[in-house]
Amino acid sequence: MSETKQLTLPITGMTCANCVAAVERNIKKVDGVQVANVNLSSERATIEYDPDQASLDDFLRRIDRAGYGIASGEADFMIQRMSDDNDARRLEHLLSKLDGVTDARVSFTSERARIEYIPTIASQAELRQAVKDTGFDVVVLGGKVEDAERKARQAEIAQQRHLLTVGLIFTIPLFLFSMGRDFNLLPAWSHQPWAVWLMFILATPVQFYVGWQYYVGAFKSLRNRSANMDVLIAMGSSVAYFYSVVIMVGLLSGHVYFETSAVIITLIKVGKFLEVRAKGRTSEAIKKLMGLRAKVARVERDGEEIEVPADDVLVGDIVIVRPGEKIPVDGVVVEGRSSVDESMITGESLPVEKGPGDSLVGATLNKLGRIKFEATKVGKETALSQIIRLVEEAQGSKAPIQKLADQVSSIFVPAVILIAAVTFLVWYFFIPLTPTAEVGLFTRALINMVAVLVIACPCAMGLATPTAVMVGTGKGAEMGILLKSSEALERAGRLTTVVLDKTGTITKGQPAVTDIVVSEEWLGDNNSDHRLSPTDRLLRLAASVEQGSEHPLGEAIWAEAGNRSVVLSQPESFKAEVGHGVQARVDGNQVLVGNRRMMDARQLPLNGLQTEVSRLQAEAKTAMLVAVDGQVCGVIAVADTIKDGSAEAITQLKDMDLRVVMITGDNQHTAEAIATQVSVDQVLAEVLPGDKAAQVKKLQDRGEIVAMVGDGINDAPALAQADVGIAIGTGTDVAMAAAPVTLISGDLRGVPKAIALSRRTLRTIKQNLFWAFFYNVVLIPAAAAGFLNPMLAAGAMAFSSIFVVSNSLRLRGYRI
Repeated sequence: MSETKQLTLPITGMTCANCVAAVERNIKKVDGVQVANVNLSSERATIEYDPDQASLDDFLRRIDRAGYGIASGEADFMIQRMSDDNDARRLEHLLSKLDGVTDARVSFTSERARIEYIPTIASQAELRQAVKDTGFDVVVLGGKVEDAERKARQAEIAQQRHLLTVGLIFTIPLFLFSMGRDFNLLPAWSHQPWAVWLMFILATPVQFYVGWQYYVGAFKSLRNRSANMDVLIAMGSSVAYFYSVVIMVGLLSGHVYFETSAVIITLIKVGKFLEVRAKGRTSEAIKKLMGLRAKVARVERDGEEIEVPADDVLVGDIVIVRPGEKIPVDGVVVEGRSSVDESMITGESLPVEKGPGDSLVGATLNKLGRIKFEATKVGKETALSQIIRLVEEAQGSKAPIQKLADQVSSIFVPAVILIAAVTFLVWYFFIPLTPTAEVGLFTRALINMVAVLVIACPCAMGLATPTAVMVGTGKGAEMGILLKSSEALERAGRLTTVVLDKTGTITKGQPAVTDIVVSEEWLGDNNSDHRLSPTDRLLRLAASVEQGSEHPLGEAIWAEAGNRSVVLSQPESFKAEVGHGVQARVDGNQVLVGNRRMMDARQLPLNGLQTEVSRLQAEAKTAMLVAVDGQVCGVIAVADTIKDGSAEAITQLKDMDLRVVMITGDNQHTAEAIATQVSVDQVLAEVLPGDKAAQVKKLQDRGEIVAMVGDGINDAPALAQADVGIAIGTGTDVAMAAAPVTLISGDLRGVPKAIALSRRTLRTIKQNLFWAFFYNVVLIPAAAAGFLNPMLAAGAMAFSSIFVVSNSLRLRGYRI
């Protein structure tokens, strides 16, 4: 029997003794548990169990099933010395196996590791040590992520530039001397024995100084029972170098290939240097977002106005922002008015008017007035910080399309080594030399084997998807589109149908006055205030009555009067009649505002307005009749108005060959009136909120790939059911939306932009994967067949990774 193991788990969600009993009971259901004690005060569970019968995952599943959670920590590291995607996947696998680690994601492209762990089992110090033991360097990313990351990246680029410079200093003269010697362009002294030693002296620093990291990487990779690109480069260059050494010391006769080993390492170093620089540019969107943060804030403390670092602002602080300054944190305006440029967050170019009670988003720009606001979210809780976190998580996630590349990469290097060995054997034992051959059997077989080792490029396959995802998600963030995972990015690129919720998505979700029609009698009334137009006179009376109403329709009439700067009078004898309307005396006039039933009950004729009432109702508008002193004088139509840009967005979606469906709880007549105005393809009316998900599933059952667009709250089940849920955000609550895609600005025109960006990113991923596979499938056999010199092979190998990264970077210039 194995030794008993003990675990301590921090439990969340417990409030009473029953909770304790429920957690204990569920833990004890796991096979192998000997003792399970749960303490409500410390909110911890101590478990003794047989590790042969149970694991940490078993307990986590049981606790989750019981309805409770586990408190977890998150470590964010930058990993250095990873050579290719194999290293990232190897490190991710090793971290995932550590005790206490619940999730580990390592991205070769961004060189980041994000680890979720249980703090009672593992610590960040232990995680860092585990990374170092695996053979990599680790940089801790704390609160100032941008500074640590930028400094580490610049150091890596500087190191690569230094090694490349050293490599070029030795390799260029070596290559020129060797080629001049081989083509008899140099005098006879170049063929003296000491000339070979000169080549040896030039090649050795390149091999063991410039190329040393390949040896270190290969050793660590093999020690962990895997193989990466470093193994191939170390093997290929070492074969050429040590074969030349053997010839130089006289153990064999033949041609030396010192220039080949040096050129292989230097060309690949050129590729690595360019790749590191290009990879840095793939994360520029994140750097731009980080650069938006204000550095200082002006706050009121103890009656004084002082400047403090933005990181030191506390929730509840009163912050003062002058014209032209950045808003340091999220908050609510308490004094002053201004217009704020929110384009850096929402992608919308027009400034937004702000006054007391309006919310502010940190990092946006105050344009005109001086304002005071109360800080509500600071530090990592601000909208910008959450957007950065979401984008980073999306960039570190893996798209389903990457699975094939991962599967191939896992066996790629061993397969290449096998092909190289077969190449050597075939050329040495089975293919005779031609009469004009300038090299022997062994040398020819060796050269072709080296070409196979050097031409193979697992990097291109590893970079194909993540680089495109990084650029695509970053580009989306700049446009106010948050793509929270690469899976969402990929699925959005394959959509066939878009379902739009009506209220709050296509329409504003707030009733507004759309029409005011007056009767002939009212037009001819000479006793009224002629400083106002007939429609404004009617609106003034109706709004004066409604200013005491809390009904949404009454509020819409009141709001319209405010929009037109119409001065209202104080109503007297106000009375509301449920289901009919309201009445009051205004400036000595008895005014009624209500529906047809209210007028019919008083036997008031419509004075020729019946046609207008029918027309407005046919347009899905609510017709409110207004009677003054016993005469119906006009009708005010109120409706949920269509958002600016909704019709344009739907047209764009249809132009993209997408089927557009509108879903609503409204009756069929009202829904079709809205649908006609925006030209959707299908209307799903009278659908209860809980049934929206079922309607989405029906579309999916017909083979459609469906996006659901809603407000992210009422439509949560439908957003979850859809292949891609797209939530309309409001700027500050974007990170709270459960949908995998969020439009920060709330503008429906963001939906076609998001889908167009996803399609373009998916196309880029496919181009990258095609190139990566095409390159290896075509050039490895070409090298094995003897068509490629090892130096040409090294150049092609370096170019392949640069091509993939550069192709992904083209997305940055994509205009939508």
